Amino acid sequence: MFAQNEGSEFAQFPIFQVDAFTKQPFSGNPAAVCVLSSSAREDWMQQVAREMNLSETAFLYPETDGNEYRLRWFTPTSEVDLCGHATLASAHVLWSFNYLHPEEVARFQTRSGSLTAVRKEGWIELNFPTTYADAVPAPSGLSDALGTVPQSVWKNRSDYLVEVDSEAILRQLKPRMALLRQLPMRGLIVTSAASSQEYDFLCRFFAPAVGIDEDPVTGSAFCTLAPFWGDRLQKSEFVAYQASARGGVVKLRWQGERTYISGQAVTVLQGVLMG
Repeated sequence: MFAQNEGSEFAQFPIFQVDAFTKQPFSGNPAAVCVLSSSAREDWMQQVAREMNLSETAFLYPETDGNEYRLRWFTPTSEVDLCGHATLASAHVLWSFNYLHPEEVARFQTRSGSLTAVRKEGWIELNFPTTYADAVPAPSGLSDALGTVPQSVWKNRSDYLVEVDSEAILRQLKPRMALLRQLPMRGLIVTSAASSQEYDFLCRFFAPAVGIDEDPVTGSAFCTLAPFWGDRLQKSEFVAYQASARGGVVKLRWQGERTYISGQAVTVLQGVLMG
């Protein structure tokens, strides 16, 4: 899966750029996927992620089981415990470039445990752990940073979840990133009910503390949004829209401790990483 250039000190690694949670190029959330034959140094992976300068760069290499891969995710500044869109992009690469047969289940060992992906009627369905949030007081400075007063504030183990009054407010938000960066959190999920029948709810995600002012489509956030809206809407299946500039559609099935997140993906770049 990688080769040493004859007469060169550089190794070659297959690398792909995939737009996730979309079927149209140049929308959804772009992720880089680097396929290795074995583990790599953490500092090297961080340098590659900084070079790619996308919200996430995924690194994967095969485990002993034929269809099981070790998967790690890096932002330009740090490694993260869970990333939905880069997992979807990784599964898409494995099937699209013959690392796995299209009917095989993609299995990943990660810092968040064992994750799987399957193909279903043109969509990729991820099996992720549900991440519940608890109601909490708003941290000092949140309203000023967000530019609106939240309807309610919740927190999971790493992110705040803020509910705002309407889809119009959510779409028009222009947070002050310097202030958001000072709050005690990895990221901020903002959500509202949808104003049309097309979607059940909308969201946006801001994480300047880890080098991402606004993430286009954040798969891991839906592990918290599914139970949040499940309790409110008294249902377990949803169609959601992340209302970033690029935008993305996500289908969800909430089944207790597991949340099934479905999206589409398209490859926009295939190349060789030197170094």
